[in-house]
Amino acid sequence: MSIKQISVFIENKPGVLYAMTGVLAQGGVDMRSFTLAETSDFGIARIIVDDVYKASTTLKDAGYVHSISDVLGVAVPDEPGGLSKVLQALTDAQVNVEYMYVFQGHKNTGSAYTIFKVADNAAAAAALSQRGIKVIDQAEIEKL
Repeated sequence: MSIKQISVFIENKPGVLYAMTGVLAQGGVDMRSFTLAETSDFGIARIIVDDVYKASTTLKDAGYVHSISDVLGVAVPDEPGGLSKVLQALTDAQVNVEYMYVFQGHKNTGSAYTIFKVADNAAAAAALSQRGIKVIDQAEIEKL
């Protein structure tokens, strides 16, 4: 079970982020989640979208360098300690979290959704499922 994440490489200067998100908007791409990491010269926009093919094609046609990678999506209970339970399961399974970010779904589900970048999605998903923690896939992201 995995979700496709699009990483877009952009210059770190005024207007570039606006232009890139405008291209996606004009292409009819609905972003589900967005995070931005930066250095002094370049940034990486990590995006979860409703339609990966349409987003990738739109970005390519507009000249944006991007990559698609598999990440793990988890429905984290929206309660005190919810994230801690998820991280405990990953720790117990010896799964290292490279990075993560959170987003709220459109519907009131009682969960926050967290995207995890880990080395082994299958091992992480198995460890979480054993603890009754819901792992979400691309089809569920498209419905949010």
